[in-house]
Amino acid sequence: MASPKAEMAGDPRGTTRGIALRAGDFFSTFSLLGLIIAVAALFAYFKYKLPDTFLTFTNIETIAKQATITSMASLGMTLIIISAGIDLSIGSGVALITVVIALSLQHHAGWFAILIALIAGAAMGLFNGTVISKVNVSPFIVTLGTLLMFRGLAREFGHDTTVSSPDTWINNLFNVLGPNEHWKLFPLGVWFMLAMAAGTGILLRRTVFGRHVVAIGSNETAARMSGVNVERVKISVYVLGGIAIALAGTMQFSRLSVGDPTVAVGFELDVIAAVVIGGASLNGGQGSILGSLIGAVFMTTIQNGFAQLGWPESYRIYITGAIIIFAVALDQRRQGKTSWLGLGMLVLTLGAIGYVMFDWYPSLK
Repeated sequence: MASPKAEMAGDPRGTTRGIALRAGDFFSTFSLLGLIIAVAALFAYFKYKLPDTFLTFTNIETIAKQATITSMASLGMTLIIISAGIDLSIGSGVALITVVIALSLQHHAGWFAILIALIAGAAMGLFNGTVISKVNVSPFIVTLGTLLMFRGLAREFGHDTTVSSPDTWINNLFNVLGPNEHWKLFPLGVWFMLAMAAGTGILLRRTVFGRHVVAIGSNETAARMSGVNVERVKISVYVLGGIAIALAGTMQFSRLSVGDPTVAVGFELDVIAAVVIGGASLNGGQGSILGSLIGAVFMTTIQNGFAQLGWPESYRIYITGAIIIFAVALDQRRQGKTSWLGLGMLVLTLGAIGYVMFDWYPSLK
């Protein structure tokens, strides 16, 4: 019989694989089906409200491009949340990456600018992961601090203004498809994100590293006692998260064509919401790349539909926050830590607050 240490190190019959399997293959078929139904219902609602503009090829392409940036960032966030961590610095990191790329393109070719961006993203993740694992500071506190630090660096490097750069192939990642290019379905940037998602999914589900990430999020003490190098895995997770930020920042730069130190404020909330409604548990040990991608589409569809309907941005902000609270509460219910009555009362409360804010209060003005 294999020792616990050998099992944790990668024996397919070992403890970490058992934990991964008990996580419901990272989320249950029922949860995935429910999320798909929710997205379909959202599409149906906006199709009803916007019969001429919502379900068009142009708008679907727009949703796909918008969702790509959130999805790319969610790949790293999924790994981080599964490991029982969090990263609040994503939005500031994306802004910093757009500035880094723009400055690099002023003197170097596109591929070199991407390399610099990847190094910068990895460095951001390395800093977060090292302070969290070696100095033993809470991920929330560390990344709250780097949220401000990275934003400050972006504003300093960009001199508090947008940074222009020559046009390169990077600007073409989200080019609108011409009439003869509809066979491609999506621009190159979307396909690149899907390829990265497939690779991250394989990393999470089919490798020893992925099982160690799940094991740490499920029970860090047990993982450490079984021989997992917890600090190294945590640092690696945050480095991968930083690389995901670099790629998301590259996609953001492609859409803007400039470096912008003020972009992506609050972006981390959209990413966290996408990952959480996609089935990840903020307690760690559970999550899914596919679920996070669908969650990103869900959040982007809300943003796109609200914009077309002309609804205030305050609606979307409130609903994003409500979705995060509901998703976390639903996870607590799945773990038996709250009752159906408590969950129902939460839904009624969130709905009542929304009614007061968006229907009753405006009528008094």
